[in-house]
Amino acid sequence: MVCLDIDGTIVNHDGHMSQGVKEAGRAVVSEGHTVVVSTGRSLPATLPVIETFGITQGYAVCSNGGVTLRIDTALEDGYQILDQQVFDPAPALEALQQKLPTARYAIETSAGHFLATERFEDLTFGLIPEPVSLKDMKSAEAVRLVVNSDDATARQFARTVRDIGLHGVTYSVGWSAWLDIAAEGVTKGSSLEELRVKLGAPHSATVACGDGRNDIEMLQWAHRGVAMGQAVREVKKAADEITGTVDEDGLVTVLRSILQR
Repeated sequence: MVCLDIDGTIVNHDGHMSQGVKEAGRAVVSEGHTVVVSTGRSLPATLPVIETFGITQGYAVCSNGGVTLRIDTALEDGYQILDQQVFDPAPALEALQQKLPTARYAIETSAGHFLATERFEDLTFGLIPEPVSLKDMKSAEAVRLVVNSDDATARQFARTVRDIGLHGVTYSVGWSAWLDIAAEGVTKGSSLEELRVKLGAPHSATVACGDGRNDIEMLQWAHRGVAMGQAVREVKKAADEITGTVDEDGLVTVLRSILQR
């Protein structure tokens, strides 16, 4: 199982996938390795990357573990949803709204809709947002809740979130004042372990590569966890090794090492 983050790993932060990554990725797929794209992105924003990467049969863990799917271009939609981890967003929204009244909020629902407060824009959902009130948002069944604020740095945002003491959910703070929330206990790592067991893959054959705080559990889970060179210290600390940055095609080095085994 070759488990790969998207943003900052497969593609740079402008969304560009280098020719080297395309070639190395397609070589790994053609050799029969099980490639699992493992991302915070929602399903609609993940599918174009899977297509460019050349995966016609494989798996993806989207929404930081909230949605697991099987990729098969022979299927009508090109994929089959295997699992969804849903949660009630209302308690988290109520707690966050009190401390972050000017923040923007968005939800990916279990039905695949993108609900957002008026000013929220984010390409990782892959859908046009449907503006709703926070009241309506609280009644949704969520697989992913995203919070963004322009009024704080990432460190200040993380401290505020810790002070709130969110319960019943799992959360990770991104590069900026950005918060991804999933169901309690759900991470990329937890969903990848469920998939590994389902596939009967040995843990000793698991490789993961990522660069964000939402990749920490995945890197700790994998037999071989690789942090991208631009990752922050806590992500690098969770990994077994560090490769080059995304702009240096650090993923290519990892994929080539798999091909050489």
